[in-house]
Order: sequence, then C-alpha cells, then structure tokens
Amino acid sequence: MADSAAQKKTDQDNQTIRDPREVKIKRALLSVSDKDGLIEFAKELAAHGVEILSTGGTSKAIAAAGLDVKDVSDHTGFPEMMDGRVKTLHPTVHGGILARRDNETHVKAQEEHGIGDIDLVVVNLYPFVQTVEKGADYDECIENIDIGGPAMIRSAAKNHEFVAIVTDPQDYEAVLDDMRDHKGCTTYKLRQKLAANAYAMTATYDSNISSWFGQQLKTDAFPRRISFSGTLKQSLRYGENPHQSAALYTVDGSKRPGAALATQIQGKELSYNNINDTDAAFETVAEFDQPAVAIIKHANPCGVATADNVLDAYESALLCDPVSAFGGIIALNRTLTAEAAKRIIQTFSEVIIAPDVEAGALNVLKEKKNVRVLTTGGLPDIHDKRRMVTRVAGGLLVQDNDFGVVTEDMLKVVSEREPTPEELRDLLFAFKVCKHVKSNAIIYAKDGATVGIGAGQMNRLDSSRIAARKAQDAAEKAGLSEPLTKGSVVASDAFFPFADGLIAAAEAGVTAVIQPGGSIRDEEVIAAADERGLAMVYTGMRHFWH
Repeated sequence: MADSAAQKKTDQDNQTIRDPREVKIKRALLSVSDKDGLIEFAKELAAHGVEILSTGGTSKAIAAAGLDVKDVSDHTGFPEMMDGRVKTLHPTVHGGILARRDNETHVKAQEEHGIGDIDLVVVNLYPFVQTVEKGADYDECIENIDIGGPAMIRSAAKNHEFVAIVTDPQDYEAVLDDMRDHKGCTTYKLRQKLAANAYAMTATYDSNISSWFGQQLKTDAFPRRISFSGTLKQSLRYGENPHQSAALYTVDGSKRPGAALATQIQGKELSYNNINDTDAAFETVAEFDQPAVAIIKHANPCGVATADNVLDAYESALLCDPVSAFGGIIALNRTLTAEAAKRIIQTFSEVIIAPDVEAGALNVLKEKKNVRVLTTGGLPDIHDKRRMVTRVAGGLLVQDNDFGVVTEDMLKVVSEREPTPEELRDLLFAFKVCKHVKSNAIIYAKDGATVGIGAGQMNRLDSSRIAARKAQDAAEKAGLSEPLTKGSVVASDAFFPFADGLIAAAEAGVTAVIQPGGSIRDEEVIAAADERGLAMVYTGMRHFWH
C-alpha cells in the first residue's frame, strides 16, 4: 500500500515537472565553418541517439571522428551543385525545419513528400569578416557571403516552438545540459533564447556585409538605411551610475587599437567610466609624433605633454593640474618604462594604457595591484575616417570622426606680429589638444605641455578665466613664483565671439594665440591682440567636441 502511494506520488511529480513544450531531439543538422567543440558536441548528440545530418567539411570531420553521419545530399536525394552554393536550399531541409508539428496540413504535406522533422539546427556562417580582414579581393569576399546558412538559421529561429537553433559554439553546453536534464529534450525557454541569439547573429552578419559594400562603393554619402554591429566583450558592473546597467561591445572587424580591444594585464575589472575615459586619453596621445602623455579626468584632459621620453612628458603633464590628476587615467603613446612607472604610481591612478609595458615596469606596477594596466600593441590612426554615432531620442546622429589636423602651412597670420618658431610649435601643440577637450575649450601651453585647461563652459570667457586660475593654483602647489601661463600660448577650439576671452588670456601672460577665426567681430579681436603685442594665427578649422 505504501509502495503504491509512493509510486503514485512519483508519477504525479513527473507529470508536474514535464513541460509539454519540450521537444525530443531525434534528428540534427550540423553545418559549421567554426569547428571549435564540434566533435565533442556531435559525440554527445550521438550518445542520445540523435541522427546527424551534415554537409561538406563538417560531415568529413564528424565521420573522421568515427561517428555515423548522413550527408545532406543523401537526405534530400539531390546533389550539391554550383560549387556548393546549392546544397541545403531544398524542401526536404526547409520543410523539416519549418513544419509545425501541431498543424495537420503541415504534417500531411510532410508525409506526402517524405519530409522528416529536423529538431536541431547547428549552423555558423561563412567567415565573411575574417575574409575581409585578411585582405581578400572583391570576388573572394563575395563568395564568402553565406546564403543557405542564414536561410536555415532564420527558418529554425522562426519555428523555435519546435526547433532549436545553435549559431555559436559557446551555446553547445547549454543545449547538452538541457538534453541531460530533460531526457534528450530541449525546453521552450532555451529555444526562445537561442532564437533571439540567432536573429542577432544574422542581423550582425548582414550589417557587416552592408558596411563592406559601402566601403567598396567609395562614397562618402550616407546610405538610406544604416546598421551597426558588435559583439559582447564583457558585462560591466554598472554604467555611469550604479542604477544603470552597462556592457562593452566590440565592433565586428575593427582592429583600431584602444580601450575596447586592449589587453588588460593587471588590476580590477574595468568600469563603464574607466573605459570611456581611457578611450579619450588614448585618442589624445595618438595625435603626437613625439613621446606624449595625457592625464584624463571625466573624459577631459587635465594635463597633456610631449617630451624626449615618457617620464619627462608625464612630469610636465602632471604639473598642469596635479589636483585633478588624482584618480585619473594615464595614457602614453610609447612603451611604459620602469622609470616612468615608479613616478606614475606616486599619484593614485585608475588606469594606465600604453602600446606596451616593459617587464621592469610590470614589476613596479605590482605594488599597486588595483591599478588597471592595459596594452594595445599600437596606436590608433588619427586620420581614420570612421563614423561616430550618438543616440538621441527616437534617432541616431551619425558623423565622420574629427580627423582634421592643422599643419603649419594652413595657418594664416592675422596680427601685426608673427609668431616665433617656439611659439608656433606650442600653438600647433595646443590646437591638437583642443580637439580632445570639451567645448568651449581654452588651452594654455608652453614648451610642449599644457599649463592650463578650461573645458566645457557655456562661454569662452569663463573657459579662459578657469584655465588661468587652474594654472595659478598649479604654480602655487609647485612652489613657483610666477603663474605657469606667463610666456605661454593659448588655443581656442572655435573663434572668439568677443575680445573679452582673448583679453583674459593676455592678462594671464600669453604671447600668442591660435584660433579658427570667422567671427563677425574678428577685427575687434585682432585689434585687441595687436594692442597687447600678441601674435595671432587663424586655422580655418574648428574642433568643437560636445
């Protein structure tokens, strides 16, 4: 009596646990370009009694592992043709994937035409991005656009109520776990998740093809429709603030050295703000041919300098604003040396990023194990005409990256006095920094280093005054008798709308000015410069950054 009651309870429990939408995997179609984990996956499918269908290289690999595999051509009764372009595009394949098992008309059609169910589709696509990356010609890239794969993926994903679709080897274990836990079946919940992954993958694939076609057309025009693709690199603890979720995605096919693709060799997990600020820092130092260091806080430089070596560049950059440098991001455009590392760790930094790090420097940095250290293997190309995307409510703002660089031959002297060679070098340096400082931007510079930075103000006069005040504070902290701005030059990212901003800079001790020009009050500003004996040059190019 007790045994009978126990058995009845077990039967009831089994009925309660079982999901009627579980689907037994009896037949699977495997056709993959990425063979990672394939054989182990196929072996366990075979152990569950699953019939395996396959194509081409995938079929050969499975057979070579000693597993039973049926070629798709034998399943369809139709040979591959046209160099493999036509093999899975067949009613026996797509009927077996798309048929609804609860639809009498579908089932009757299957019986009439001998179409068996396909319960699991495992497909990843021709390596289009990798083909482009290796520098293949136009025709080879076209041949690596997959057709049958996306068709099967979309079919299986659409019919996920009955079919599981796997597009990434990372999902093999999840499928096997599901089958182990549910007696060879997959659950509806997993199939839904896999379908969502599948559509994201085909969307990304098509986006990469679309972007490549745009590059082949060699046009700067913006297309009627635009798409962007990326792959999740890591989930982040939170966004700019703890109540915001966040993640880092890498752009498919991008090789641009920087924060997103860097290798982290030490330190805590990167945060959203770390990555954003590190990107700003590394893009800044990439502007310079000489050894350069940038110290960034909240995406704005608080010190940038060039020198004969990175240690001297760091010392000069730090002098500009040592208060703001605390907890900042340090970027170098040369290998980090042990000597420079010893100096850098004397002030708390969140992140250090450089193309490379000497072994001796790594030993030094171990003393500060929480400091995040990133290497990139190279510098980004500042002339790269990639496009930038900003989200606005209901839309996207898309523009070319600011790849503009002002050279000496572009400058127009508008003052009575011409700049000296030394002033000219500092003017060009300061204007490069302007590109990476939030508008309105005012940069005081001397001897290849910033000595005062005014950023993100609503008017240029305030930026001039703030930069001068910060330079005075830095001088006092360093025990200097004169403000750092005395004998410096000043750069403005856009024209001076009034003479007041320039006059404030003159009062701070500047001797030369660089600005785009173009204000209706240009003559007034030029007259103010001449009255104070300043040299002033126009660039004809502005560098707003919001």
